[in-house]
Amino acid sequence: MAIIIGIESSCDDTSAAIIKDGVLLSNIIANQSVHEFYGGVIPELASREHQQNIIPVVSMAINSAKIDKSQISAVAFTRGPGLMGSLLVGVSFAKGFAQSLNIPMIEINHLQGHILAHFIAEKDKNISHPKFPFLCLLVSGGHTQLIVVKDYMDFEIIGQTIDDAAGEAFDKCAKVMGLPYPGGPVIDKLASEGNARAFEFARPIVGGLNYSFSGLKTSFLYFLRDRIAENPNFIEENKVDLCASLQHTIIQILLKNLIKAAKQTGINEIAVSGGVSANSGLRNAIADEGKRCGWNVYLPQLKFTTDNAAMIAITGYFKYLKNQTCGYDVVPITRMI
Repeated sequence: MAIIIGIESSCDDTSAAIIKDGVLLSNIIANQSVHEFYGGVIPELASREHQQNIIPVVSMAINSAKIDKSQISAVAFTRGPGLMGSLLVGVSFAKGFAQSLNIPMIEINHLQGHILAHFIAEKDKNISHPKFPFLCLLVSGGHTQLIVVKDYMDFEIIGQTIDDAAGEAFDKCAKVMGLPYPGGPVIDKLASEGNARAFEFARPIVGGLNYSFSGLKTSFLYFLRDRIAENPNFIEENKVDLCASLQHTIIQILLKNLIKAAKQTGINEIAVSGGVSANSGLRNAIADEGKRCGWNVYLPQLKFTTDNAAMIAITGYFKYLKNQTCGYDVVPITRMI
C-alpha cells in the first residue's frame, strides 16, 4: 500500500491532496482572490498567501482523506516551474513534513503533473485513461507544448511556443478589452454569444510543430487601436464577437499543429492538459476533430485542469513505485522543461 500526499504551490493556488494506490482520497485547493484587483498574479503577495494557507490546507486534505499522517508513505511536491517565492513555501513545507515523519520526498515537474492528471482514479468512477504512447497538447497560462508521452515518466517534447503561451494570449487580450482577471474564462463565456468569424486576426507561422502567440497579441492590440480611433465604444459594442473571434483564432492555431503532429507520429491517442484545457471552445473543437480523424480523445475533468495537488500526488505515486525519490538538499527551479 502506498499513500502519497501531494503539495502544489507553483503560482497562486495552495493545494494538498492524498492518493492511496492511485485512487484520490482528497484534493483541497485554496485560491487567492487578492490578485484580481491587480489584474494578474503579484509574486510577493502570492508567497505570503501560501504561507498562511499551507498548514490548514494540508490539515484539511489529511482529515478529508480520513487517514492519519503516520500512514503517509511519501511527500510529493512541485519543484517547478513556477514563481520562486511560491515554490519555496511548498518545498520548505514538504521538507519539514517529510523530516518529521521520516518519509521520502519526491520532486515533481508541474508540467508532467498536468499530463498525468489523466491517470487520477476516483472511487465509484469509471474513467478511461490514455494508452501509451499518446500525444498530449499541454496548454496553460505559461506553457504551450506538444508532447509524445511514451510511459508515465517518458516524455518527448516535439513542439512548443517560441514566445508567449496560449493562456497568456487569452489573459493579455482580455486585459486590453478591460475584462476582469483571469481573462481566459471570461472570454470563453462571452465567446459563446458571439460570431467566431466576425473579425480576422494574425495567425503566426513558425517552423516545425512550434507555436507563436506574440504576433496574435500584437495584431489584436493594433486592431483595437485602429477601431477605437474610429469609434470609442467599439469594444463595448463588439465585445462578444471580439471574444468569439479571438478564441476561434487561438483554437485554430493550436489545432493546426496538433493535427500535423498526429499525422507525423501516427498516434491517434490524443489528450489535452493544462488550464486552457478547461476552455469549452477548445474541448469541443478537439472532440469534433477527433471524430473526423478517428482519434481517441481524452479531456481532463474540469477540476483537474487548473493547478491542483491531485496531479502532483498521482505523479508522485508513479515515481514512488519506481523509487524515484530525492534528498533534502533539493531546491525549487523556476524554469523546467
